[in-house]
Amino acid sequence: MPAKEYTEEEIIKGCVRNDRFFQEVLYRKYFAKMMHLCFRYTSDRDKAMEIVNNGFLRVFQKIDKYSFKGSFEGWVRKLVFHSISDYFRKESKYAETIIFESYEKVDNHSILNQMYVEDIMRLVRSLPPATQKVFELYAIEGYTHVEIGKELGISSGTSKWHLAEARKKLKIMLKTLQTSYYHE
Repeated sequence: MPAKEYTEEEIIKGCVRNDRFFQEVLYRKYFAKMMHLCFRYTSDRDKAMEIVNNGFLRVFQKIDKYSFKGSFEGWVRKLVFHSISDYFRKESKYAETIIFESYEKVDNHSILNQMYVEDIMRLVRSLPPATQKVFELYAIEGYTHVEIGKELGISSGTSKWHLAEARKKLKIMLKTLQTSYYHE
């Protein structure tokens, strides 16, 4: 006999009541997606598990604040991302990862080593609105280009273009900052 499918509202209300059964249902429902999000920032399974579990702890602590406006999964992703951010805040490599999401080496004198997450997010917020939104959905919240396309009403190719444009603009901004930083 298949397990009963619970509505999102039933799960959330059960978690608000601190019902362990519904907390487990929610955890199982979103665990794989949140692990995938964490693996975008670390390949270390133990780190990813710690981050995910801290993220779900935040979800359970704040679930009574969810207002049923917007995507619940997006709200969960946001809280898990905050756990990722907290975990890597002390490591300068985090800045490099969130912007470039590649294995480019950044020298020890890079401006990225001098920046905080808030500084980097200020740069992200200076991007054109559509490019910023795609970058945030892809690089921060872990959406795929297909999911972004559906959410924003654009093709996945357009989403990929915006992501490439965001990376290009962010690299230029960082080079400019680095040049001015080391020539002062």
